[in-house]
Amino acid sequence: MSMNVGSVTDNYSVSATTKDVAPAAAEKVSEAETEKVAEKNDSGVVYEQGKEPEKSATYSINKMSAEDRAKLVDQLKKDEENRRNQLSGLVQKMFSEQSGVSKLADLFSPENLKDVSIKDIEQAKQDVSEDGYWGVKQTSQRLFDFASALAGDDVEKMKEMQAAMEKGFKSATEAWGKELPGICKDTINAANKLFDDYYASKKS
Repeated sequence: MSMNVGSVTDNYSVSATTKDVAPAAAEKVSEAETEKVAEKNDSGVVYEQGKEPEKSATYSINKMSAEDRAKLVDQLKKDEENRRNQLSGLVQKMFSEQSGVSKLADLFSPENLKDVSIKDIEQAKQDVSEDGYWGVKQTSQRLFDFASALAGDDVEKMKEMQAAMEKGFKSATEAWGKELPGICKDTINAANKLFDDYYASKKS
């Protein structure tokens, strides 16, 4: 069986940088959400001794014109779409890299070792192991955590993010040119199980 080892190792070479993507993305989303909440709460009621409480004018969405309200709704829809696309693209990248590491871990024959070292292969094996960074457990948890950060603990938005995750998995499969390695299928199934557990916890 022939394999383009160069493309595999190219995928694997960027895996170290992707380990920092998860917390960075979650932190960025968290800061953005915090700023939005801060802006919304920047108004409120002002109390002064001897005076009636007076409401801040910045909280008056009802005073917006129909055109401004339409623009606001349109912007919110675009924000939601951007979040879904962000997760879908991230999922595609993660599964592509997981596939590359998995294939690197499967290299055994001497003719396939021209561009990679035994050390690289051993590291890849560790990364796709049960407790490895690219293993099913850690990768599925990262997928779920990304979705949670973007959805903000909203069940309906979580469902949208789950659909975006599935879209990313499909895109990764198409980019790979064939069925993704078994570890990827196990990972998407494990991630969907985390979503199911989340929905069940909300019902209970």
